[in-house]
Amino acid sequence: MYDFWFYCKLGINHVLDWGAYDHVLFLTALTAPFTFKHWRKVIVLATLFTIAHCISLALSAYSIVKADVELVEFLIPLTILLTASYNIFQVFAVQSGTRGYLLEFSTTFFGIIHGFGFSNYFNMLMSEEDEKIGPLLGFASGIEISQVIVIFSILILAYIFQNKFGIKRVVFTVFVLLAIILLTIPMLIDSWPW
Repeated sequence: MYDFWFYCKLGINHVLDWGAYDHVLFLTALTAPFTFKHWRKVIVLATLFTIAHCISLALSAYSIVKADVELVEFLIPLTILLTASYNIFQVFAVQSGTRGYLLEFSTTFFGIIHGFGFSNYFNMLMSEEDEKIGPLLGFASGIEISQVIVIFSILILAYIFQNKFGIKRVVFTVFVLLAIILLTIPMLIDSWPW
């Protein structure tokens, strides 16, 4: 019998670990353009990310896919950079009235990449004989709980800066996204695989 709470706490710590803040940066890049009015949309995006994250963990845990660790470690900050850049572009893009599902698709795809980034550690916790579905569900629950915490923290900060300090939404969003890009560039350089 696995310990659900052990894996749930592992998922929470995976996101909220300041030593590995890439997940928080990604969530911040994803959430920065939104306000409380759109909180459901951000939660849906985070849930897509969690599901994809756990799918790649499962593919790795069951030895269906083995990812190149160096490549994944480079792709993780690249996903952060692309999300922040896309959202900056969206801030200034002329709204055409039609909207595709690029953000949903890319968030799901990026979740797969981030999941492979954690797969080696996750696999070290279990032997080949261990039941894996329960731990994956516990871990997914922890990830989702912590993502909701991060998302609402960002939305609260955005509300405070925009409504209490009078900073325009566009200025706040662009400032946060540019800060994320600046924090991500050294991560990209350090993880360059070639």
